[in-house]
Amino acid sequence: MRPAHLTLAVLVAAVWGVNFTVVEIGLDHFPPLLFSALRFLAAALPAVFFVGRPKVAWKWIVAVGLVLGVAKFGLLFVGMDAGMPAGLSSLVLQIQAVFTAVVAAAALGERPSRVRLLGMLVALAGIAVAAVDEGASGPLGAFALVVAAAACWGASNVLTRKAAPADSLNFMVWVSTVPVLPLLALSLLLEGPSRDLAALRALDWQGAGTVVYVAWITTVFGFGVWGFLLRHHPASTVAPFSLLVPVFGMSSAALFLGEPVSPLRWCAAALLVGGVALTSLPPRRVPPAAVRFPAPAATTRRRAGRAG
Repeated sequence: MRPAHLTLAVLVAAVWGVNFTVVEIGLDHFPPLLFSALRFLAAALPAVFFVGRPKVAWKWIVAVGLVLGVAKFGLLFVGMDAGMPAGLSSLVLQIQAVFTAVVAAAALGERPSRVRLLGMLVALAGIAVAAVDEGASGPLGAFALVVAAAACWGASNVLTRKAAPADSLNFMVWVSTVPVLPLLALSLLLEGPSRDLAALRALDWQGAGTVVYVAWITTVFGFGVWGFLLRHHPASTVAPFSLLVPVFGMSSAALFLGEPVSPLRWCAAALLVGGVALTSLPPRRVPPAAVRFPAPAATTRRRAGRAG
């Protein structure tokens, strides 16, 4: 990977990691479901008018939009609003690699190798350690919501693989159009119109800045650059850079939000990142076995004659 592309890969990981701190700040300005709806609205408009028509079937756009946009981000934002720390959220979400492997095995018949199974067990051990750490200091219900968000992310990864979009930016922008109305409806139903209106009336530069960051920087720029890197390099070269996301997530949360990072959380981070790294390893290519062809009949007769 060229230095410029290497820099872009690390930059995207940093953008996605800091995103959790920005979401935490944004939740001080908006109810979680309304914030998620605004995020996708800003990501879709005006970009949808510049990326061209969808390049995959609408069924995949709608499916990914509902599973990734409504379920994954809805659960994540609600979980963080309920007390899940930003840094820990960036770490726990990495368990999506395990859920992706499980859903792919069930839906696509992909059998994980022994190394990937080991990685899944190590990552699950990391989740258990993180749960113990969070149970000692925070609400386990919020922790469970973020784990559920990771499961939805894993399912959306398999749906995206089935869609096989040639242009990830085009795909992500059109996917962003789907969750807006469902999230707004859920916000009005669960969070109430009075709370939503109060948040919009009190909108200031900081609140607007969080929407711009999570929409344009994290979604449009982040996924656009990530898709560019995947078009120029093998997925096995690009994917490991996502393991830097919790590093930036936990660091930025500690720096800007004052979140403590306990020794137990560092242990959970080591297990989770190590397990996800093993889970993300590409399958080993087994060279085809040498095929022995029978000797032609004439050659066989000549060998028999010389032996006689």
